[in-house]
Amino acid sequence: MSSLAIIFGILLNIVGLVGFFGTGATHHTALIPCVLGLLLILSGLIARKEKLRQHAMHVAVLVALLGFLGTASALGKITLLFGATADPKAAAIMAKSATAFLCLIFFILCVRSFVKARLLKKY
Repeated sequence: MSSLAIIFGILLNIVGLVGFFGTGATHHTALIPCVLGLLLILSGLIARKEKLRQHAMHVAVLVALLGFLGTASALGKITLLFGATADPKAAAIMAKSATAFLCLIFFILCVRSFVKARLLKKY
């Protein structure tokens, strides 16, 4: 799971950098996915130590949950991108939707892993 945290962290950094430079590098809030990504990468690197794995992965899943909750509202606006009128905030909607999607997928994978580990611990 630590490698998965690093991979999703890199993907979130890509979303943030593309969003920032794709909009003319004027809106610093476009770098928020980079902050989430860096936290996931850091958690993934810390989780490579056996003693710290459980705590680091719990931090990673918390980061993913907060990232999803903070950007989930954009998922409802994604249909505006396919409408007849062009939305001036299309880049922001795409970046927030991508962030929400990546955070949700990572969260689901982590929860599945936690449940699986708990079941294996019982037997």
